[in-house]
Amino acid sequence: MTKLIPYVIACVLGALLTFSYAPFSIWPLMFVGLSGYFYLLTQHDSPFKLGLSFGLGWFGAGISWVHVSIADFGGLPLVGSLALMLLLCGYLALFPALFSRLLKRYFDVQFWPFVALFLWILIEWLRSWLFTGFPWLSIGYSQIDGPVSGWMPVIGEVGVSGLIVLVCSSVAVSVNKKHWLAPTLIASVVLMSGWTLNQISWTQVQTTPVNIAMVQGNIRQELRWTPEQDRPTMNKYKNMSADHWQNDVIIWPEAAVPKLEPTVSEYLSEMDERAAISDTGLITGIVNYNFETEQAFNTLIVLGKKEAEDETGHYRYLHSNRFDKHHLLPIGEFIPLEDFLRGLAPIFDLPMSSFTRGDFVQNNLIANGFHFAPALCFEIAFPRQIAANIRSETDFIITVSNDAWFGASHGPAQHMEIARVRAKEFGKPVLRATNNGITAFVDHQGNILSRLPQFEAAVLSDQLYPTNGFTPYKRFGDWPLLLLSLTILLVVLFKQKK
Repeated sequence: MTKLIPYVIACVLGALLTFSYAPFSIWPLMFVGLSGYFYLLTQHDSPFKLGLSFGLGWFGAGISWVHVSIADFGGLPLVGSLALMLLLCGYLALFPALFSRLLKRYFDVQFWPFVALFLWILIEWLRSWLFTGFPWLSIGYSQIDGPVSGWMPVIGEVGVSGLIVLVCSSVAVSVNKKHWLAPTLIASVVLMSGWTLNQISWTQVQTTPVNIAMVQGNIRQELRWTPEQDRPTMNKYKNMSADHWQNDVIIWPEAAVPKLEPTVSEYLSEMDERAAISDTGLITGIVNYNFETEQAFNTLIVLGKKEAEDETGHYRYLHSNRFDKHHLLPIGEFIPLEDFLRGLAPIFDLPMSSFTRGDFVQNNLIANGFHFAPALCFEIAFPRQIAANIRSETDFIITVSNDAWFGASHGPAQHMEIARVRAKEFGKPVLRATNNGITAFVDHQGNILSRLPQFEAAVLSDQLYPTNGFTPYKRFGDWPLLLLSLTILLVVLFKQKK
């Protein structure tokens, strides 16, 4: 039994990280939990298994909300849903396990702080890419309300993750070696420099505000694709918008129009005309099925005015002022190994689970003369895609979602936290419109200006100020940090060999 104690401690330390993310947002716990794990790693001889235990605690507690969607909407018995959750958490736990194995096996403890920074960034990059990527719970997201967030516009969330690892590994090594000067100095520099950078506004705020309204319909997930609910849902969004056409732009969430785009041309033309008459633009989510190519897309389209000087609506089917989702959600929007998995269980045959991927780089949406860099739901977790779609004329980042899949779990709060980090990284306000929460306006510093409660049908209106210019992270991406950390790694390898 005593042999199991380190693995139990590692699992508990991993689970502790959950409380550093939203909705708890106790950001110092990230440093406590990760420092504790690194110290445990210095004392243990089975780094892969220890990392696996840490990862199971980290992801098992952190993404427990996935179980809600599997259990409530996947049509699986409890045993089946728990098995799928264990499989997902086991896969994600392989990444900290691989990190721990490489760090412990190939590098002396005295060099860990600098090597760990490079290895962590490398392993997290692999997690964000492999099998289309699942970068959820990257550790930098936990710091949006902490002083280290000042580094986000400079080196991004990935770089902040590296700084956290630098601090925590130096603390662990110093406890092991009983030398305290180095970690104290490193932690002080990281925290104070982050606080200083937080005083800088990297983009220029425009002086004229934009009036925007976002409609949260609060349609229950089990009713979203029920044919007899299509017309009531469409009427609900139309009626909820009736008193808000005075805004410059109105935004509806992901798939707010629950019918295929070619089959609702009359309704879309009506909304196009209504928006144009009201001197506004309307952005809405919809599913487009092209009967000629037999391809389905999770899409955002713009109705009403495209440019400010327009006098009529511009919508027509397949017009260019649209965005097709690129990063599709596995199982929910496409089925890996589809020929094998289809039919095995209800979760592999969900409605709207055969989408076609849109391009990585697409045009900004233009509504009433304002330019929006879009991200549909899950895509907001991929900073490189967001960066690729921000142009010099981009006024806002817009992300629409449907988090009804995850009920009252902490998944939607984590999703909101990720959107806040994107605003901070790129110095652009983020507009987040959802079906049932969390709908919110976020300023260019990552602060929530206003929000709607979850599970409430309501409209949120506010004034936002667009920004001009680029942050250093938008200009240079992850390359400076990667080159610097790679250089440090090569120096460490040379010194270690010597």
